[in-house]
Amino acid sequence: MSQSREVKRRIRSVDNTRQITRTMEMVATSKLKRASDRVQAARPYGDALEEIVRSLHDPALADRFPLLRVPGTVERGAILLLTANRGLAGAFNVNLIRQANRLLEELRSEGVEVELHVAGKKGIGVFRYQGEELASEHTDVPDTPTPEDAERLVGPLRDRFGAGELDVVYVVGSEFRSALSTPPMSRKLLPIEGGASDLDPESFILEPSGDRIIRRLLPLYVRNAVYRMLVENAAAEQGARRIAMKNATDNAGEMLDDLKRTYNRARQAQITQEIAEIVGGAAAFE
Repeated sequence: MSQSREVKRRIRSVDNTRQITRTMEMVATSKLKRASDRVQAARPYGDALEEIVRSLHDPALADRFPLLRVPGTVERGAILLLTANRGLAGAFNVNLIRQANRLLEELRSEGVEVELHVAGKKGIGVFRYQGEELASEHTDVPDTPTPEDAERLVGPLRDRFGAGELDVVYVVGSEFRSALSTPPMSRKLLPIEGGASDLDPESFILEPSGDRIIRRLLPLYVRNAVYRMLVENAAAEQGARRIAMKNATDNAGEMLDDLKRTYNRARQAQITQEIAEIVGGAAAFE
């Protein structure tokens, strides 16, 4: 009898857990749709801005525009790590932290003095536990990040690079390919590197002057690169959480089936025993 009560108690507990994980899965699915829409909206502007900056890039302009400075040697660097404030998202935060650790080890092995800036409670907690000194901590980035959030994170690093205090700046976050594919990635923000582009700078008509445009365009490019990473990271987090909660719901369902079979067998054995006792008692009176 006690075994049946214990199994019944576990059934109620697992069923309550399944209802919670199913609700969290539905919430994550709803947030994922909105987050993926923001990713799709941010990509065309980001791609166009990056192509323009790459086409205009010229090391000869570094004297006039500090963000185009290319250090001869890299001695001081910074890493901006983007993680989540909440867990229950599978390996999402673990993969990002692992990626940041690899980048830290790689840069330090090259003799670079690296400082770590972390956005997200999960990353902050892990690196504190590891004893890593954090140059800055941010726990106020919302699920729907804005360009202002990006500016708050990267603005000081961008200014310090322009002043010559940093030689390289990286950002670590997730790339949102689909709800099922959100690999971690590292991106070098600064120095800005040139590259192949289909745009011809000679064809540009610049108004106002080219110097004024570039002076405003370069900080905007850096800010937008971090904003895009924030948007992709938010979508990746919801995708990872939806999958994790779906797996938890499915596992709870399988556990419920097993517990119900166990309960039915225990109940059947109890009924059989009671029948046997009744039959035995009746036989004793004959």
